[in-house]
Amino acid sequence: MSNYTADSETAGPAVNGVQSVDRAVSVLEILARRGEAGVSEVAVEIAVHKSTAFRLLGALEARGLVEQTGERGKYRLGFGIVRLAGAVTGRLDITQQGRTVCERLSEEIGETVNIAVLQEHYAVNLLQVRGPGAVGTHNWVGQLTPVHATSSGKVLLAHLPEPERTAVLAASGTRKLTPHTLTSRSKLEKNLAEARERGYAVALEELEIGLHAMAAPIRSRDGEVIAAISASGPTYRFTEQRMEELAPVLIRGADEISHRMGYLG
Repeated sequence: MSNYTADSETAGPAVNGVQSVDRAVSVLEILARRGEAGVSEVAVEIAVHKSTAFRLLGALEARGLVEQTGERGKYRLGFGIVRLAGAVTGRLDITQQGRTVCERLSEEIGETVNIAVLQEHYAVNLLQVRGPGAVGTHNWVGQLTPVHATSSGKVLLAHLPEPERTAVLAASGTRKLTPHTLTSRSKLEKNLAEARERGYAVALEELEIGLHAMAAPIRSRDGEVIAAISASGPTYRFTEQRMEELAPVLIRGADEISHRMGYLG
C-alpha cells in the first residue's frame, strides 16, 4: 500500500527538498536494476502519485540522467550518468593500476603503502598495502585525513593552483594535531614548494606522534596530479635518513602508476 500522504506535498521546503533527492536517487536505482520502466511502474515502486513520478523523471531527463526509449513511454538511464561516473571511474582505475605497484613497494620499502586522492578538503585513502613489518598498523582505507598534516595531502596541495590551494586550506583549516604540525601558512607553503622541487613530500610526526610518512604524485594522461602514493611507518624505523634513501624508489613507483594511467612525461 502506498505511504503517500497529503503531508508529503505540504511539508516544509527543506523536508520536500531532501525527499525529492531521495526519490530521484531511488528512480535511478530502479532503472539501473530493471533496465527500463514506465511512469506507472516507477510510481508504484517509490510509492508516489503518477504525476509526482512523471515530474521526477522529467527533471532527471532534463539533466540527461534518464531518457525515453522510443514511443513506448518507458525510461532508461541516460548518458549523463557516464559524465557523473567519470570522476569515480578515474579513481577506481588508480587502484586497479596501482595495486601491484603498491604490493611491490611495500616489500621493497618494508612499510605500509597507500594511494590517496583529494576529496573536497581532505585526502582520502583508496588503497592500502601493509608492509612486512606493519603488524597492527591502522587501516586508513576510506579515512578522510587532513591535507596539511599528511604526506599525501601535502602532495595533493602542492600541485593545486594557488587559488584552489587557498580555498582547500580555508575549508579544512590548519589545526595543530601534534607539536610538529605545520599551522603557519608561510611555513606550509615553503614546505609544499620543497615537495614540488624534490618530487615528494614528508610528514614528520605531524599527524600522529611516532609516525613518519612520505608521498609522491601520481599523474593522469594530461599530466594533472590526481593522486598521491605514500609510505608510512614508525619513527624509530622509518627515519628521515631512511625516507631520503627510499624516496627514489617511491617516486619510481608513482611514475610507473602514472604511465599506467597514460602519462607519457
